[in-house]
Amino acid sequence: MLRTPDDTDTLADRAADPRHQRGPARLLAQRGLFFGPSALVPEDLYSTVERGAARRTRHSVELGPATLVATNTYFGRFHATYWQRWTDITEVEVSARVTGTGRLRLRASDTNRISRIVAAQDVEDVTDLEVRLVGPVDRFVDGGGMWLEIATETGTLTVTGVRWSVAAPRTPTPTTVGICTFNRVDDCLNTMQALADDPEALSTVHTVQVVDQGTDPLESRVRFASVAAALGEQLRYVRQPNLGGAAGFTRSIFDSTRGPAEQHHDILLMDDDVLLEPEILVRLTAFATCTTHPTIVGGQMLNLLHPEQLHIAAEYADIELLLVGLPVPGTLREANLLAKDAEGLPTVQERRVDTEYNGWWSCLIPASIVRDIGYPLPLFFQWDDVEFGYRARAHGYPTVALPGAGVWHADFGWKDWDEWHRYFNFRNGLITAALHTPFTVKRTVGRLGMLLGQYLVAMHYGLAATLIQSVEDFLDGPEILDDGSAAAAAEIRRIRAEYPETKMHPMSELGEFTNDFRDAEVVRDRGTPGRQRLTWAKRVVWQLTDRGRTTGFVPAGDAHWWHVSLFKRAIVTDMSEQGFRVRERDHAKARDLAARGARALRRLHSEGPAVAQRYREASGKLMSRANWARLYGLDD
Repeated sequence: MLRTPDDTDTLADRAADPRHQRGPARLLAQRGLFFGPSALVPEDLYSTVERGAARRTRHSVELGPATLVATNTYFGRFHATYWQRWTDITEVEVSARVTGTGRLRLRASDTNRISRIVAAQDVEDVTDLEVRLVGPVDRFVDGGGMWLEIATETGTLTVTGVRWSVAAPRTPTPTTVGICTFNRVDDCLNTMQALADDPEALSTVHTVQVVDQGTDPLESRVRFASVAAALGEQLRYVRQPNLGGAAGFTRSIFDSTRGPAEQHHDILLMDDDVLLEPEILVRLTAFATCTTHPTIVGGQMLNLLHPEQLHIAAEYADIELLLVGLPVPGTLREANLLAKDAEGLPTVQERRVDTEYNGWWSCLIPASIVRDIGYPLPLFFQWDDVEFGYRARAHGYPTVALPGAGVWHADFGWKDWDEWHRYFNFRNGLITAALHTPFTVKRTVGRLGMLLGQYLVAMHYGLAATLIQSVEDFLDGPEILDDGSAAAAAEIRRIRAEYPETKMHPMSELGEFTNDFRDAEVVRDRGTPGRQRLTWAKRVVWQLTDRGRTTGFVPAGDAHWWHVSLFKRAIVTDMSEQGFRVRERDHAKARDLAARGARALRRLHSEGPAVAQRYREASGKLMSRANWARLYGLDD
């Protein structure tokens, strides 16, 4: 393990390591896996037993008589449409070791989800025979993929060591895995252990850099020593003050692009709290090696609480409206990957969809792109990945969200919106709009005004204060980023602590907020109003005249502004469903926040364009290496 944040020799030494200077004739594009990294995830995401009986393990499958196994699954497919679009690869070879009697077929699909046989081989009473099947990557421009189909009739068959390989167009650039962590010790150690437990996947990267910004450091745990020993010299452990996820991720980018360009590493950013599929290292690094133009290659996010669900396959942002995570037309979104359609076909991203950016739960950024467009902005948290993706896009560098390369991350739908980091969502969205849009203040102010009005009638006073503070701080100009936003993070927590409804209570405390069970009877939403502006105006009148139901318990899925605003006090389930929050009507708070919010939005309308220009003028300095060295306190 290397534990020196300012070691300038290590990256250069490792770049000269023969392991990472090879130019193999074949490049491993992906491994054929039949089982996940954990029993917590469904094995049918990797392979399916269509008939008969089969025993599936991580790297092999044993078929009994009259059995059919297919890998036409999220992790099992070779997503050929993405390879044909973004690389010059003309064919893929599938190799496997087989024992027994049966048939292997390489199948392919097209945009219309009609399958065809590409190659096949029968084997009879063989022992550890290598089978190779070759499929042209030539008819997949709009969609389609390839997969294995393994079948037996009367005999048994064991297939192991399935590998999909392509001709290597160039020597892979060494890659550093960059993990940022803050007081998620067990989660981070689990992620590090998962890397160590898969030596083949780990061998595709050069360094694993863990940037620890927490007050509860990894190295304080006994377990850290064994995990560090397992990773050996590939581990670089860095401690630094907490400057948010943006600074944690950027530190790995910063350290991986030190010195001459030929010593730089590509960077695979990864969250600390994912359930890791180590195979993602193999697939992202291989795809990045083969693209015809430097490309950000993103891994996709599957939902940790519902591991069979894909969060989204491709997304875009409406930056002026501060909206992210919008689905590209035709993309899978919150899709059950184990479901089948009416024709019995699996749920896969058959048609290629092009994303505009990728979240940094797992994302590979080539060093050459960093050299050209600069480092991420010191935004502390939220929008750093979106801004960098759109900046790269503006410079001609695409992002590909590669299907079949995924990790499991905490479900966004099970996180409550009313949290302190929403400040950064608003403020950093405004900064990104200043840099990457004409900054049409009418659209942006209209959006924020609508949200503010909804928050106030829904008794979301702390969230309203969060929005207002973000606008006021944005208007202070780019100087708010001088300290990496550490002060802003502390201040917004202080502000929100003054609003009781921002705190979640366990169900054991429900009795403290009710006289008896009748005060906590569930009241469901009756449905979305047809004329929302009129409904909002009615709710304002209700609240000004102090009308409404005294109290009620509102489920998380029903906690829309038009429903919660019917109550004088609402007990609302937190989106995590781990407890509840209490929103209570307060005329004085609503009046003060409305006045302050109106002033802030008027200022945004009048001063916004000039402030946006200041951000544009300061952007070169903010994203510079010198600025990050200053924030890190390093002599670079």
